[in-house]
Amino acid sequence: MINAVFFDVGGVILDESREFAAWADWLGVPRHTFSAVFGAVVARGLDYRETFRAFRPDFDLEVELARRAAAGQPEAFDADDLYPDARGCLTALRDQGLLVGLAGNQPAHAEATLRSLDLDVDVVGTSYGWGVAKPAPAFFERVVAEGGGDPSSILYVGDRPDNDARPAQEAGMKTCLIRRSPWGHILDLPSVADRCLFRIDSLHELPDLIAAHNSRAEQPGGARS
Repeated sequence: MINAVFFDVGGVILDESREFAAWADWLGVPRHTFSAVFGAVVARGLDYRETFRAFRPDFDLEVELARRAAAGQPEAFDADDLYPDARGCLTALRDQGLLVGLAGNQPAHAEATLRSLDLDVDVVGTSYGWGVAKPAPAFFERVVAEGGGDPSSILYVGDRPDNDARPAQEAGMKTCLIRRSPWGHILDLPSVADRCLFRIDSLHELPDLIAAHNSRAEQPGGARS
């Protein structure tokens, strides 16, 4: 049975398109050029920060974040950046009696912002707040602890097979990949994807899939876990 569901943030519940556009503007490059280079970086399996270095080899993310803040253009998001299917999915899962959490690589400002959005979740965790980032095993150990301690009863939902699904699987969790971020559409790791319990295109699909899975698991002789 699935008793807890944890979601990555960026690319899963949060549409980062506006922020990618802001970075293109900050670097002074056309948005479509930035997007094309970003896609190439993803396809090569490189760290996303290599996108910035393609335009500015000496790029330092922390320095540029500080410069943007000083210029009144801080990296930020708000309720308008949530995917349209995010709130309904979170609420539907809690209505099923599941523990629902957010757990993603996010900077210092993100945790307070996520809490201010009044999302229907029990846990809000970020790499900054937890002091460890994906794909480190310790990050997913924290997810397991927050989710009740039994990894086999936790589903982790992410857009990246490398940073999300694979390390969650290695931690013993069930996994779901959603195809909508650059990573979700470009980065294909069949050995990881084939081990996912679900692969979806929208969070609208997830509550019914989990309910059906748990219903089967409850039946005599069902696939209990």
